[in-house]
Amino acid sequence: MLRRRARHVVTDNARVLSAAALLRSAADEVYPGIGRLLTRAHRSLRDDFEVSWPEADVAVEAALDAGALGARMIGGGFGGSVLALVPERAEDAVRAAVAGAYAKRSWTEPGFLQAAPSAGARRL
Repeated sequence: MLRRRARHVVTDNARVLSAAALLRSAADEVYPGIGRLLTRAHRSLRDDFEVSWPEADVAVEAALDAGALGARMIGGGFGGSVLALVPERAEDAVRAAVAGAYAKRSWTEPGFLQAAPSAGARRL
């Protein structure tokens, strides 16, 4: 168990470095690459760190199946959330897929927040 948790920490640090490198690049692969890293992070949190929960796992899989480039749980603790990287053209399909997956299981309807990419923090 401790080995898996340590593996998550080490591989998550590597994913952060990979994400930073992708964001610094001007490659066409930036968003799909970030998406793959998000999904790998979720699977590592679920399988190695063992901190996911069924609603997050279902939301991640439904979002991916509906066109999200990647998704992962965030927050945890008192319920947490799922962050999905979704192309604008797939936004409605992803929302409908996640809501449908929850309804199929008679779970509480999920809420959605849209966050537009913006510049990072900086000193003023």
